[in-house]
Amino acid sequence: MLTLGTPAWDIILRTVVIYLVLVIGLRLAGKREMGQMTVFDLIVLLLIANAVQNAMVGPDTSLVGGALAAIVLIGLNAGLVRLSLHFPGLRRLVEGQPTLIVLHGKTISRNLRREGLAEETLAAALREHGLSEVSEVEMAVLETDGSISVIPAGGEFRHIKRPIKFLNR
Repeated sequence: MLTLGTPAWDIILRTVVIYLVLVIGLRLAGKREMGQMTVFDLIVLLLIANAVQNAMVGPDTSLVGGALAAIVLIGLNAGLVRLSLHFPGLRRLVEGQPTLIVLHGKTISRNLRREGLAEETLAAALREHGLSEVSEVEMAVLETDGSISVIPAGGEFRHIKRPIKFLNR
């Protein structure tokens, strides 16, 4: 029979705390970070996973302890997704809101800086949408998933569902 080396409630509580810390931390990282993962970002995520593993299960390295932590994480995530569907305020808190980055052919530099988005990345997104100059854009929006939606000046809306991380290649 498989047993836990640590009480189940302890693993559950530790896992909930770590999950909330990571959700808040990744939310504070912003949309650009999520949509534009680099090798360094991947390394940080792997190291975070390793660092928080002991914080979640404590000294328990059993199969049951790891499985319990995984089940709690999956359950918390599913619960948060369901709650955010019913409570728009929670959804905005967790996912953020789209950010206007170009309006009437002019870049909104303040918003680019706040989102950590380089002018070169914006230019690459515009080229992907078939535009060569910011002056050709009526409106561009950095979406909550890290993609950029563009409405050309005098044209119709085009949204290419590709996170901006692919534009830096």
